[in-house]
Parts: sequence; structure tokens; C-alpha cells
Amino acid sequence: MADLVETAVNAGNFNTLVKAAEAANLIETLKSPGSFTLFAPTDEAFANLPEGTLESLLQDIPKLQKIVAYHVASGDVRSDDLIQINEAQTLEGSIVAIESVNGKFKVNNANVIKTDILTDNGVIHIIDAVLMPAMVAGR
Repeated sequence: MADLVETAVNAGNFNTLVKAAEAANLIETLKSPGSFTLFAPTDEAFANLPEGTLESLLQDIPKLQKIVAYHVASGDVRSDDLIQINEAQTLEGSIVAIESVNGKFKVNNANVIKTDILTDNGVIHIIDAVLMPAMVAGR
């Protein structure tokens, strides 16, 4: 099986996420052994950010690192686990809210559009919006 990064690259619709992870120097973390859960925004989710946001973030590496790390939780958290929890600790340090209603999941304000894409070092859940940690969103 491929790792989180290889799986995202091969999927073809996470180019912006991979570019952001590279710019934030988080590729090695996402390729490392251990288990991670990646809440992966699609390229379309990044395209829905206000104009200029992505370009601005690519120039602000500390802020970009916080945002990318906010999409990663420790451990292999699959949909069966998501049903049982209402929050997850992220690598960024803060918590994302997990909501489960009628078999559908939300992470903060993002809808999970596909769950349980298994990789060598964890699992990917595809989301339809970019998550912003409170300390970044408030700026």
C-alpha cells in the first residue's frame, strides 16, 4: 500500500493539499510510520477559499504549517471510530469537532464526502472545505 502522501498524489484531486504540505515542510511527517488520520480537502475546497488566501498562506509558512497540521490527527481513526467520538486532537495542537448524523460526518464545518481511504500509515477522509484553526481564522 502507498503512504498518505503517495495516496493523495495518486488520487489526483489533492494537488493543492500536497503543494501546501510541501511548502509547510510536512511531507516527511505525512510519510513517516505510525498512524495518522488525514482530513483531506480537495482541490475544489481550496479553490473555494476567498481569493488570494492560498497565495497569502504560501508566503506565510508558519501559518501554513498550522493549517496543514490542523488537518492531521494522530492514530488510525476510521468511520467506525468517528461515530463514537465528538472531537479529535490534531497535530497542530488544537481540536476539531466531529459530528455524526445519519451516517454522514462533519469535521468542524466541512462535510466528509468519502471515508476510509486506507494507506500504509493511516487513513484519509475526504472533506469539502479547508479547516482553519481558531488562532489562524481569528487573525
